[in-house]
Formats: sequence, C-alpha cells, structure tokens
Amino acid sequence: MRPRPLAGPRPGARAPRDLRRYVGSPPQILLLACSFALAAYAGVRLLAGDWFGVAVWFVGAALLHDLVLLPLYAALDRAVTGALGRAGRRERVLYVRVPAALSGLLLLVWFPLISGQVADHYAAATGLTGVDFLARWLLITAVLFGGSAALLMLRSVRARRAAGAARR
Repeated sequence: MRPRPLAGPRPGARAPRDLRRYVGSPPQILLLACSFALAAYAGVRLLAGDWFGVAVWFVGAALLHDLVLLPLYAALDRAVTGALGRAGRRERVLYVRVPAALSGLLLLVWFPLISGQVADHYAAATGLTGVDFLARWLLITAVLFGGSAALLMLRSVRARRAAGAARR
C-alpha cells in the first residue's frame, strides 16, 4: 500500500468546493464586490479635485506610519509585553493593548479637533463649537481602560473560584 501524498489535490476532489474554500461564499463575494465598488467611487470623488495633493498626503501618511509610528508603537507594545511577561501575566497584555489601541485610533482620527487646531474651521463648516474634544477623548479613554480593568478583575475572580472548586 502506497502512502498518500501530503499536499496536492485529492483524487476525486470537486473543484467548486476547493474554489469556495479560497474565494468564499456567494454573499462574501457580493459584499467584497460592493466594498470595492464603494472604494472606487470614493477614490474617483476624492481624486476629482486636487489629485496631486491627495497623492502627496497619502504617500506622506504611509511613510509617517511605516517609518515613525510603527516602530514607536511596536517598541511601546514590546515594553508593556515584557513588563507584564516578567511578572507572569503575559495573558493579561490584551487588557492593556485593546483599550490603548482604541484610544490611539480615536486620537489619530480626531487629533485636529482634540488639539484645537481646526476649531474655527469645524465651527464654520458645522455650526457647532469645536471645544471639549480633548475632555471627551480623555473620558472615553478612561472608560475604555476602566472597563478593561473591570473585565480583568471579573475574569480573575471567576478563575480563582473555578480553581478553588477544582481543588475541592
């Protein structure tokens, strides 16, 4: 009896099933096509005006992210992971990573308003004042970290109870 090969198509395998594994189901394909159409529409609308300015901004943002921000938050993540890992709490790193990532994303998106740099433009465009964005961002950040700490405490209490019940 010959051993079966480790890789390659199985004898008698149906192509549509194998294709579905790589491509996805019809609703997934439809959703992907719709998202590409929406992205193409947004790109055409965005580039209709100042296409050179948009291209410069996009390349600059990519370079800033890849050359400055990525090493910065990778080093910060490594420091937090190392500090919590030495203390024997490596699995608890997510309770710091997730709220920090969400808070950082909010800061990145709303930075012009949080810093107050475009408050006049914001007021002119929307008719609303651009004040209190810093306080709101700080409050959201505190709620994210507080919720993460509460979830960590809850899971720790449950783990202790489960370990106590297992000992009995």
